[in-house]
Amino acid sequence: MRHNRRLRWAAIPIAATLSLVLAGCTQAQLHGFLPGFEADQPAVTNHTDRVAGLWVTSWIVLLVVGVITWGLTIWAVIAYRRRRGQTGLPVQLRYNMPIEVFYTIVPLILVLGFFAFTARDQQAIEQRFAEEDVDVKVEVIAKQWAWDFNYVNEDVYSPGIQGQPDVDGPDGSLVQSELPTLYLPVDANVEIELESRDVIHSFWVVDFLYKKDMFPGKTNYMSLTTQREGTYEGKCAELCGEYHSLMLFNVKVVSQGEYDEYIESLRDLGQEGQLSNEYDRNQNLPGPGAPELKEEHEAE
Repeated sequence: MRHNRRLRWAAIPIAATLSLVLAGCTQAQLHGFLPGFEADQPAVTNHTDRVAGLWVTSWIVLLVVGVITWGLTIWAVIAYRRRRGQTGLPVQLRYNMPIEVFYTIVPLILVLGFFAFTARDQQAIEQRFAEEDVDVKVEVIAKQWAWDFNYVNEDVYSPGIQGQPDVDGPDGSLVQSELPTLYLPVDANVEIELESRDVIHSFWVVDFLYKKDMFPGKTNYMSLTTQREGTYEGKCAELCGEYHSLMLFNVKVVSQGEYDEYIESLRDLGQEGQLSNEYDRNQNLPGPGAPELKEEHEAE
């Protein structure tokens, strides 16, 4: 009875402390300190809550496993420590079958569980919209070391250059106004086609909590729904050469009216049509499709 009362009195302050701590968590803390979450604001895209949920749940499971492991380790150290007056080695046991089974089954369940939930979320995130459900289609072309954006439905484009040093700013700063900027309307189903002109790059918008590699000669896709207006930083997440660190861009999620105005501004600049892989360095690689081989074959 006394033991139960002690446990009860100990549980009350622990429960109160946990309630106070959890109630005071910010949106960033509740989402595992991942970027892109603000109080009383929707998630940046329709996928960010799913990614954050997988991240936070995984950490909770791992912390529980860690606490149990640390607890058992400390208990074994204390319970089986050498007492005063004892000499020699303790009783040597070759194995303990229940513990061996436990240490085999539990990690297997954890690995399979992580794999299953990751595969489930990945399948949902990778699911492309049906053609009739796509509101905006954008082709992103990566190049050393910048980005070109084709607005496919509107038949306009925006070429980009790599980050330029800001001579009037602090050391290492860049001219933000000159970074390539991708405009997207809010509350729109967006399909992004990812292409590379030269080497492997990776399209990463930090607040989207998702990135995808871009391979020469292969088209990858990202499908998402924009849910919150704002300016979000992007970068290449694959080491792609000397100026990889300057391969930056921004994504502006704006109202439909502002998006339409931006599209018209590209038309006013004469940037109609679509950029292509015409200057792809890889077209000069050896093979049956190489221009040099074609010319030799025609000469013969």
